[in-house]
Amino acid sequence: MKLSGETSRNGRFIRQPNRFTDRLDSPEPGRYRLYASYACPWAQRALIVRKLLGLEDLLDVTIVDPIRDEKGWRIPGGDPEYLSELYHASDPGYTGRYTVPCVWDTKDKRIVTNDYPQITLDLEMSWGTSPNLYPERLRPDIDIMNDRLYHGLNNAVYEAGFAREQQAYEEAVARVFTTLDFLEVRLAESEYLFDTLTESDVRLYTTLARFDAVYYAHFKCSVRRLIDYPALWAYARRLYAIPAFRETTDFDQIKRHYYITQTNINPTRIVPVGPEIDWSL
Repeated sequence: MKLSGETSRNGRFIRQPNRFTDRLDSPEPGRYRLYASYACPWAQRALIVRKLLGLEDLLDVTIVDPIRDEKGWRIPGGDPEYLSELYHASDPGYTGRYTVPCVWDTKDKRIVTNDYPQITLDLEMSWGTSPNLYPERLRPDIDIMNDRLYHGLNNAVYEAGFAREQQAYEEAVARVFTTLDFLEVRLAESEYLFDTLTESDVRLYTTLARFDAVYYAHFKCSVRRLIDYPALWAYARRLYAIPAFRETTDFDQIKRHYYITQTNINPTRIVPVGPEIDWSL
């Protein structure tokens, strides 16, 4: 079996580390630009937080094309044409995948960060005011929840989808549904994961939004659908009803990105019709 840079010898998907990890400590109108994709769950987190906190005037945004090719993410009508050019301008020796979200410093002409978990935390702690998505009283619990969500769901669906061995796939799928079962119980008696909307809800939502449309079939996470979980499904729709979540959720771009771009999983590049699901409350 030929191994990619993100595949271990036992067939497990291992996500590449983030190359740029400087902090976004001080907002400055017009200086920073967020490059994001509606298709990418990691990037949608930043788009949701930017809108929830009302940071549109402080953080400009460019949405890349959902169909990624061998050159990476294309910037429609942009200069440069590809996100990869910004990566190489920041690090001429860069050899990894060109990922979103990333934040470009228009003054220093470099990528400040592509550290997707830290980007939203920086916006919440240093840029935003209300709502407080990372309240100090809850931070230890939020950090524990975020870690559980990442290993059990956010990244586990990718570990299932990109697995190259049966055992690796089955172990990842087991974690996915153990986590969903846990969340179903937790959300049966709670509006959010905690007593208020937090960073953890943002991280959970972007995976749930893609679950039935992509992860269920494309990544073979097919034990149960999101809509088979009454509490989780109601929770996902409550979040979707909030403009910052709904207006950054584009199911067409999500489906086209995964099914057309990931030809190692879907070589025909056929985008399935459906599922017909009503996300309205």
